[in-house]
Amino acid sequence: MTQMPDYSALTQTDLTNCDREPIHQLGRVQSWACLIALSHDWIVQHHSANAARMLGLAAEDLLGLPLADLLPVQTKQLIRAHLTRLSLDQQTVRLFGLEIGRRGVLFDVAAHAYKHGFILEFEIKKSHNHASDLAVVQPLIQKLSTMRDVPQMASSAAESLRRLTGFARVMVYQFSPDGSGKVIAEALAPGMSGYLGLRFPGSDIPKQARALYKRSLLRLIGNVDDAGSEILPAQNPMGEPLDLSLSVSRSVSPIHLEYLRNMGVQASMSVSILNQGELWGLIACHHPEPLIMDYEKRTSVELFGQLFAYELARAETMIENESALRAQETHNRIMALVSATSEWAENFSDIARQIEDLIQFDGITLYSDGKLLTQGTTPTEEQFYRLARYLNTASGSRVYATDHLSKGFPEAASYQEDCAGLLALPISRRPRDYLVLFRREIAKSVTWAGNPEKPVEHGPNGDRLSPRKSFEAWREEVHGHCAPWAAGELRAAEALRGTLLEVVLKLTDQAEKERKQAQERQALLISELNHRVRNILNLIRSIMKQSSSGAETLSEFTVALDGRINALARAHDQLTRDQFAPIPLAELIEVEANAFGLGNKSRLDFRGQNIVITAEAFTPLALVFHELVTNSVKYGALHAPSGRVEIGITEEPDGTWTIDWHERGGPVVRAPTRRGFGSTVIEKTIPHELKGAAEVRYNSAGVEARFSLPANIVITHRPFDGNPEINMQDETSPASGEPWVGGPALVLEDTMIVALDLAGMLEDMGADEVRTAASVAEALSILKDGFVPKLAVLDVNLGEETSLPVAEHLAAQGVPIVLASGYDANEAGIDAYPEAELMRKPYTTGDLSDVLTKMGFLRN
Repeated sequence: MTQMPDYSALTQTDLTNCDREPIHQLGRVQSWACLIALSHDWIVQHHSANAARMLGLAAEDLLGLPLADLLPVQTKQLIRAHLTRLSLDQQTVRLFGLEIGRRGVLFDVAAHAYKHGFILEFEIKKSHNHASDLAVVQPLIQKLSTMRDVPQMASSAAESLRRLTGFARVMVYQFSPDGSGKVIAEALAPGMSGYLGLRFPGSDIPKQARALYKRSLLRLIGNVDDAGSEILPAQNPMGEPLDLSLSVSRSVSPIHLEYLRNMGVQASMSVSILNQGELWGLIACHHPEPLIMDYEKRTSVELFGQLFAYELARAETMIENESALRAQETHNRIMALVSATSEWAENFSDIARQIEDLIQFDGITLYSDGKLLTQGTTPTEEQFYRLARYLNTASGSRVYATDHLSKGFPEAASYQEDCAGLLALPISRRPRDYLVLFRREIAKSVTWAGNPEKPVEHGPNGDRLSPRKSFEAWREEVHGHCAPWAAGELRAAEALRGTLLEVVLKLTDQAEKERKQAQERQALLISELNHRVRNILNLIRSIMKQSSSGAETLSEFTVALDGRINALARAHDQLTRDQFAPIPLAELIEVEANAFGLGNKSRLDFRGQNIVITAEAFTPLALVFHELVTNSVKYGALHAPSGRVEIGITEEPDGTWTIDWHERGGPVVRAPTRRGFGSTVIEKTIPHELKGAAEVRYNSAGVEARFSLPANIVITHRPFDGNPEINMQDETSPASGEPWVGGPALVLEDTMIVALDLAGMLEDMGADEVRTAASVAEALSILKDGFVPKLAVLDVNLGEETSLPVAEHLAAQGVPIVLASGYDANEAGIDAYPEAELMRKPYTTGDLSDVLTKMGFLRN
């Protein structure tokens, strides 16, 4: 008999026993299948005791026999062809309807690689309806794709799987961050009890089971009373049991079998729901009688589960995108409020109201410069000062959130009914100032499927824990908790913190004499910024909507949307570089070509007149030529190594300008079968926004397009003197790894709060010593005293002086420099500085991280 795993070491009866149970080494397979484990040279190392009988083989003892002696030649060759392409990280290969040894009997085969070779699992084919099963899956997923509400999608998925599989109870189970899970949807056959809304403790699905759910997406238990078939031999010559982690017929833990019996379940099936590689939840299927499902049908169910996970991710992404757009609008309103005055008290109520539209709270406290401003339900002044000391122990460069304050700060238990949780935004570095949001306690009733404090008890499996026998709902009052802070709220808080730190505090530190002038300039700037941001957000929202309607897959939508938004960003960079001055059209096209790595100027042949266009026409034309270049790279002349595009620009007798786009040397062109958003942009943008004309022809030799621009769009022109030089930037792969300074650093910043905050960021990224200075003289004194930093971050504008002398001194020592400025690289004399990376103000921890990564400051 096969030796069962040794549980004698699990003597302490606690919940970790389940986590330590070797469920992948139980030494048996379920009896509806048989198993053969092969070495890399195709010799049998292990086999299940039922293998010879089930496969109809003459030899009872298969150990040491070559695969060629066991299977028909054609079957053996087919299996070998698939196995030789497998790696340890790849999933199971499926082969259906193979002949083995029993005449007239077909088998479905699952094969995967493992440490010492390959594992083959065979089960007798019971059905030939795989094509019809797949046909059923498609309309089910199509129905899900029209939904946006996660509970509604889960309910539809449960009902769909119940009809597809025949299981009497199908539940969609979603995990919580604490490891517990809740049944968010279920479909029941008549007479079946339900678990909808009940919560199961995390101990019900131990850690190693979760790990296997991430690797094997479907698990079938055909009969909980099935004794299974043992693996022979139990161990290999090295004393190792066979690893059945990826086995589709792996036997079942006695603890889990008892758990299912206690639920009145004779057969079960679970389908993993993964989101970004992590276990989002499970689809759990139960049946009161044994149920063996055909492998091909299980494959269809697994496909359904994967597509369901994809649709869930799509719905959650859409919700997050909408939340991000709403957050941006709220940030703009808050910025207008806090930038209009340097006195917190004047607009604190309005600011609190704007924040509450974005992040729900019951009380808000601003602690700045030793003073408190409060609104709503908050701790007393004395209580807050003690709480502030606790907050000082958290990181000063990011927000801190908890929905159970008294757990880490026991003193808060005395006022937890009013302030059970908080979200703290550090708005200075040292000493700490905070904007803190509070939430009241929610003494909520949590309905458990059994008592979570007593999920197991001593039972027949030795001195171990057996599963709970009671699944009656048990209610628990949870005190000291507030409603959890959502991920979107935390992201909004990070953005809000950056606004308050870099804009508000900078203004409040200015002298009273400068405040009125700063208010007037800031109000004008914000008015113009809001106008431009609203226009850009409206444009991006339209692009998102149109791109999604023309895309067939999430990947296609992501690539199209990313390209179009990047085209807008490149156009904006060109405009702001010259302060919205007129720009040559050829330069616009060059930038788009550079974005696709078309550094060979012979690929673009400019002829006629190089026209300079107005700033108002630049964004529409950027979108049009982005789509033309993108389509050419994907399907047209620029897709072929020898292909080129001829671009002719001529002035017509009536003063209008004609742009001819001719593609040559590419693949044969076929007119598109559907009208996508890209085609609409090319054909409609110039007529609609610039009052011109557009025509596109799909000739077999290459796409040809002609555009007409009104005379008022063109500022000036001159003949092309040869083709414009396309300055191709190096397209290197981004560096990977954690940004890390790994040495001393210098910060030169005249605003103390900003300097201390930046110093804290650098410390968080591995700077072992950060020296700060507020003036050129102080910085030079530090450097001349023998301090040699590994990195320096210099504010360009220091009020009455600039940091140029310090930059020149550091450059002479070979110290890498980051310049922090609210200006572009071509403004405010930055071009006079030595070579340095520019970090635009206001910046966040993420901005500094990106700059350090670009400069190569990474942890080894």
